[in-house]
Amino acid sequence: MINVLYCGNGKVFDGVLTSALSIVKRMERPRPLRIYIFTMTLTRVNPNYTAMTKEHATFIENALKKHNEDTVVALKDVTELYETHLKENANEGCYCSPYTLLRLLADLADMPDKLLYLDADIMLNKDVSLLYDLDVEGDEYAAARDYYGKFLVSPNYINAGVLLFNMRKCRETGIFERARELIRTKKLPFADQSAIIRSTTKRKLISQRFNDQKYLHKNTVIRHFSKRLFWLPYPHTDNIKQWHVEKVHKKFRYHEFDDILDEYIALKEKLENE
Repeated sequence: MINVLYCGNGKVFDGVLTSALSIVKRMERPRPLRIYIFTMTLTRVNPNYTAMTKEHATFIENALKKHNEDTVVALKDVTELYETHLKENANEGCYCSPYTLLRLLADLADMPDKLLYLDADIMLNKDVSLLYDLDVEGDEYAAARDYYGKFLVSPNYINAGVLLFNMRKCRETGIFERARELIRTKKLPFADQSAIIRSTTKRKLISQRFNDQKYLHKNTVIRHFSKRLFWLPYPHTDNIKQWHVEKVHKKFRYHEFDDILDEYIALKEKLENE
């Protein structure tokens, strides 16, 4: 069984759909797959902060089952958990939405002992098993270095967009509770990512190929479509996501994901027609 966690509301639908499709379409052999989506309603902060719908989750599940029959998408509304443990925390109004904080509730939400957390702007270029089957016994999680942070912050600074959690170890060490306490009480530069890093007892550093935030190489397992720096025609940043299909083609010149993105476009048209 492969267990994957995404977090967000309806606005991450395109990301979760494309990312999850890349998981099933890049599997070399079918494996049981359970995808968890943590969502919540937080309209007290923003009227647009409403939970992802069951209809969206069911649509994603049906799309994935066409490629891997033994797939389940479990939508978990964790509003109550958030309001109990993170309400009005010091980072609720940070640069990222409160939905990025939801993974810090994983120890309270009856998650399996091994859990792969993925940001929604992630695409699998190779079989997810290459990452998921890594040994994290004795570690709280496995993560790759942050492409820019390893130069600007510290050589082993990690990117928290891809985290392979050993939940049993995490429960033993209390990493999530320590991270929540930091989130509640201290304004942090990168919110949940900073909280996780500062709360870590033991982690495993893995190859950049498992979270490539800038390039797509032949051996890249995961391409993370995070904000990145471009030098031409002048130095600037751009936040191109995988569902920005035209930009993926024109700016990145990627066609490795066309089979996934073509299916995504067809599925979106079907959803809109329905």
